[in-house]
Parts: sequence; structure tokens; C-alpha cells
Amino acid sequence: MLKTFLDWLRGLGRPPATAPPAAAAAFAQLNHDAPLRATVKAEDDPHSPPVTYLCRETILGRDQRIAGYQFMLHEGTRNHIRHSSRRIQHVYAEVLVRNLAHADIGRLLGHRLAFIEVPDSFLDHPCLADLPAAHMVLMLTSLPDVGALPAAALAERIDSLREAGFRIAVPDPLQNASAAPLLTHADVVVARAPALDALHELELRRLMARSAPHARLLIRDLPALEDFRFAFRIGAALFQGPFITSREDWTEHDLSPSTLRITRLLRRLRENGETHDLAALLKEDAALALRLLRYVNAAANAFVEPISSIEHALVILGRERLQRWLILLSCSTAGQDGRAASALETALIRARMMELLADGETVAQCEALFLVGLLSLADVIMQTPLDKALAPLALADDIGDALLHARGPLYPLLALAIACERGHGDAADLRRAAAACGISPQQATACHLEAMAWAMTVQD
Repeated sequence: MLKTFLDWLRGLGRPPATAPPAAAAAFAQLNHDAPLRATVKAEDDPHSPPVTYLCRETILGRDQRIAGYQFMLHEGTRNHIRHSSRRIQHVYAEVLVRNLAHADIGRLLGHRLAFIEVPDSFLDHPCLADLPAAHMVLMLTSLPDVGALPAAALAERIDSLREAGFRIAVPDPLQNASAAPLLTHADVVVARAPALDALHELELRRLMARSAPHARLLIRDLPALEDFRFAFRIGAALFQGPFITSREDWTEHDLSPSTLRITRLLRRLRENGETHDLAALLKEDAALALRLLRYVNAAANAFVEPISSIEHALVILGRERLQRWLILLSCSTAGQDGRAASALETALIRARMMELLADGETVAQCEALFLVGLLSLADVIMQTPLDKALAPLALADDIGDALLHARGPLYPLLALAIACERGHGDAADLRRAAAACGISPQQATACHLEAMAWAMTVQD
């Protein structure tokens, strides 16, 4: 985590202009795969072929930390193919799988899981062998038209995939009767929040206890925290939905003491305080002073003698880097537990994506965009109203305008970063947001994956 932050602060974290990131190269290769899209155009809708933008949705565990992501084609594309033939569904499943394989999804995920929806008849497709099985959860969907594998062959194929390391998720058998015979093969059972009530939940848990006692229950489409709390009480193990970044009434909440100490330093720094004054404030918090010395010594490893003076450390680091370090520290300190940690990872992805898309801009512009992304969920991370969380940071006006008023020159890239992470958004929203920034949706999607890989490295 420390090395990645250091690389970013020293300007080493940006991809070189002459060599595109691995994820960007993967998407370029996929977009070159014209036959896939041509097949869909010819059979489905020759006038408006859908574009395959990837997006993701976060999945939390019972500790409210990120357990994995569901990767999917954008909602507009999914709507386009929802009632298409089995062959078209297979084409898009292959697009999704090849995207993830080329992007080296195992490297991106670390210890997390990747959930993807595939038709049950797709399980014998050879492209699945390109995925890192230990990281993958295959969420099965059944299709009404002919071509499904016979029940015995499907069960045999599922068992073979599980032996290879894949996990299998089946839909709620009370909502989808075709899933009932597969329950004994399930590692995950997927239910949707709108269908849940006390009686449904009781029957589903009883069915799982009898046929799939070791399977975990994933509940999707949880809109708000009260829905998450209900799902938690009934024993669900995995949770997905807008509740993850939803706001609460934090009007009465104040910043934590550790965050307040950091913001005092930021305010004094903004006021051009003398180095000895800043050092005196740091020495009031022994843990913070120690973190600074460790941080600077790691950055200054070319020095023969270690830096042991706070004043010397401040001179070595410089004021601009000190400000960035303190803001990062204020967020990471507040985002250590539960839902705040998942919000911090989302904010880091936004921040890094915005910085990547600003490649070629001035250092100051890149820094401002990174801070906008990082602080866009400061209220969720710190569990305090956004204006109260931002006030002690003494941010520049353009950063405040983007965060508090959704306006100004920095806001369009934030809107684009948010559009890339909305699995249930309209693909047209992504196209509009990308056009407002003067870039292609494909470039935005590639940078989004690259940013996710970076943020996961930082968090781990």
C-alpha cells in the first residue's frame, strides 16, 4: 500500500505515454474483434448494434468489506440482448469472458471474487478455460428457447467446473423452478431483494438447509441500508445493491479525533505555517509522527542515513506532497471498518481513473482531479455530512464546486467515473458522459479497469 502511494506522489504511478496499460490493450483487442459485433448486428438489430461497455457492481460480505465484484455488460446492452436468441446470448457471454481474460482479471482481483452471469448452456464453452477459476463465480441463467443442456449433462458439467476451482451460483429456486435441481451443486444462491419477504425468506432458508447447506446466500438489488440490515438478519452472506454508497442522516456526526488532528495540520499548511509549527503539531500525535517518518524514509531510500527528525522529514517531503499525503491519510484512517472501507476503494478507483484520463494535463490538474475522485465519497467514508467533512481541508474552489455543487471544469470526469461503475445505468449515460469529456467510452472503460487494479493494490 505504501509503495503505491509513494509512486503516485512521485508521479511514477501514471502509465507511460508510449505503452498503453494492459487493460487498455485488452480492450483495444476486443474492439478489434469485429466479427462478434457483426454477428449480433446481422441477426438482432442491423440498425442499432449495441456497444459492449463493461461495468461492475460491488458485492460485500457480512463484514461489509468488498468480497468481490459482478462484472457485466452495460445495462443498455443487456436490455438489447435480454430477449435475443441463445446464440446471441452466447456471443455476448463470450465477449464478457474474453474481456475479463484479456484484462488479467486474477491480477485485478487479488483475494476477491469475480461474479459473471452466463447461460447454463454456455458452461461447455472453451473460453471459460482462459479465466482464473479460483477467482470466478459463474452465475447461471436459464433461457426459454431450445438448446439447453439436458439436466444430467448440465449437472456433470457443473461438477467438472467446480473440480477445476470455479464456484457456481444458481438463482432463487422459489423464483426460478428450473434452478431447483441444481441446488445441490450450488456454492451460492442468488435472491433479489424485491422478491424477499419473511415467508419467502423462511422457505428459501429451509430449502437451502436441506439441499445446499454449505451454499452462501447472495441478495441483489438492495436499495437502502434498512434493506441490507434485513438481509443481514436473515443470514445472507453476500450483499449487492445501491445501499453500499447510499447516504444517511449524519447531521449530528462529527469528524473522529484522528481525522480532526490531520485536518488541523491541513489548515495550518494552507495558512503557510512555518515548518517548526507543523512539526510541533505532528509531535502532538506520536503515531502520526511515526507514520510520517516511515513514509519519508521509504521515499528517500537513496539517503545513506535514515531521516529521524520531523522537521527534516517535512523539508524532504515538501508542502504539496505533505498535503496529498494528509488528505489520503484522513480518508484511509476513517475508512478502516465495514462499509467505509468499501466506499474508500470505490473512491480510490474514481480518483485513479480521473487521473489516468487527465494524462497530459499539468501536475496540478491531475492532482485536483485525483482529489475530487477521492473525496467524492468522503461523507460515506467519514460518516459525516459532506460539507462538514470537506470544510477543514481548505480545498480549492474548483474542487469544492465539483464535490458540493456538481459543476465546474472538474466535474465532468467525476460524472464519467460514476457512470462507469453503474451496472444498472443506461449505456447512453456513459456515452454522454464520455462525450462531455471529449473521450471515447472504450477509453473510459479501459481506464476504469486499470484504476480498479491500482486501487485494489493500494487497499491490499
